[in-house]
Amino acid sequence: MTARPGAPCQTGRVESDRLELGTPVEIVMTKWPDLPHWVYPGRYLGSDLHGDWIGIPRGTRMKRPGADYEAKYDQVCLVPAPGPDEIRGWCAAFHGAGGPVDVYVDIATPPVWEGTTVHAVDLDLDVVRGTSGRVWVDDEDEFAEHRVSLGYPQEVVDLAVRSCDHVHSAVAARAMPFDGTHLARLSDVGGLH
Repeated sequence: MTARPGAPCQTGRVESDRLELGTPVEIVMTKWPDLPHWVYPGRYLGSDLHGDWIGIPRGTRMKRPGADYEAKYDQVCLVPAPGPDEIRGWCAAFHGAGGPVDVYVDIATPPVWEGTTVHAVDLDLDVVRGTSGRVWVDDEDEFAEHRVSLGYPQEVVDLAVRSCDHVHSAVAARAMPFDGTHLARLSDVGGLH
């Protein structure tokens, strides 16, 4: 996936594409190359040096083929700011009180904004920090299977592995933005109910 044209600003969006706080947005995750996967709405919470923050309030409907889920707790999603692909090859969800984990990071193609919609291709691997603080990589078996069955090109495999290594190290070290930076944004989600 390629980025939209325009001069990048200090945040994840280009200067001409700034959104107003509270703007409804949609997150569309597909499977390789363009198979349907998760689709869900959110509200734009703003941008900073880490990227774009999207609020997902408790009660939000999240759908994919064969699943229709209602979020039981507030979440905030971070779409990473511009940078090298292996540093942007993910999309993170930070879970609020009652969530089954603290941090859940989908390893993906670098997310791309098209208007008010974020698009990325989920590449199976997930980096998770549980509520106990334990950090692990999930779905390595699915990644290995899909490399073959979905025909991931080698450059996509390499990007996923590099991205996963980068994110795993950052989450385990509690490096920014996985250091609690999200808490201020998560508190903003409460105002979206």
